[in-house]
Amino acid sequence: MAEDKIVQSFDPGVIPADDDPCPFCNISTAFAPFPPDHPPSSSESSLDPARLAPPAFIVLSTPSLIAFLDILPLSYGHLLLCPRSHRSKLTDVEPQEAADLGYYLRILSAALVRTTGVPDWNVIQNNGAAAAQVVNHVHYHLIPRPEIRASGRFKESFTMFGRGVREELDDDEAAVLADKLRQSIAAVMEEEARKGRL
Repeated sequence: MAEDKIVQSFDPGVIPADDDPCPFCNISTAFAPFPPDHPPSSSESSLDPARLAPPAFIVLSTPSLIAFLDILPLSYGHLLLCPRSHRSKLTDVEPQEAADLGYYLRILSAALVRTTGVPDWNVIQNNGAAAAQVVNHVHYHLIPRPEIRASGRFKESFTMFGRGVREELDDDEAAVLADKLRQSIAAVMEEEARKGRL
């Protein structure tokens, strides 16, 4: 395992060539699984975002999946969820991976709402370059959508499918947010277990 290794940096403004190392595979390799209902402390080296360049802020790491903050978020809390194994498109995902993705999309959605306080969100999954897939590794975007019309901000709109202005993730804010999300995931899973839903 690449505990102290810095993996090749990823430029989100450039579509990677087919033979370039997959940044999501790099993340999957750099971070070991942990129990989602008992995540490690943010101070543990197993979650050190600086293992990679750019840093990766992990919120969920199971044997089959990994979720992390988007490095160019469309809104506060924008997450990516993907299988650990390299799969280019959704049709390449194994049946158990598909079941795990569906299960954790629901858990992550509840944790995202709890953490951000934003009750509306998008779940987006793109397949292929023509469908706006930049990284050739199947992944879901979970994007909080705060209400902008009620606040009178009519000129603002949300970026969709990679178009428009996206700001870089602030590392200090990301570390705090990732920790809050891990704690929210654990809380959601505990509540689900009490209800007999897990």
